[in-house]
Amino acid sequence: MHSAISLIVALLGVAGLYLLQQAEFLFAVQIVLYVGGIMLLFLFVIMLVNLDDAARTRQFNRQWAVALLAVAAVGAAGFYIFHSGPAAFHIAVGAVAAPMASGNTEAIGDSLFSEYLLPFEIASLLLLVAVVGSVLMAKKRI
Repeated sequence: MHSAISLIVALLGVAGLYLLQQAEFLFAVQIVLYVGGIMLLFLFVIMLVNLDDAARTRQFNRQWAVALLAVAAVGAAGFYIFHSGPAAFHIAVGAVAAPMASGNTEAIGDSLFSEYLLPFEIASLLLLVAVVGSVLMAKKRI
């Protein structure tokens, strides 16, 4: 439950970044769709699914060697990056964008319903499957 609340805070932070980039429509969509809608579904699934069985099962399966190896690899990568200094990072300077003739919302709508129509529909079908799956998981008897 705490992780879901933390994810809501993170999504609100992303919405704030959209607002700082002057993308007001994406800010509103982030708040309404992700924070309002999808996270509400996540919270319902978390509250409705029976977590007593999961709490009783053993949570660690004694793979300490793999975990220590992964931690050592990430630590070595972090150590290398830390000691390489800022000269090792080549940050490209972005080009200045030309001002748009139409509004933000119109440009997003045009690109969403022209070149990104298939991924948009696939995402809507995946969300529908997730909602049906959460309802089936929440039912005690099928």
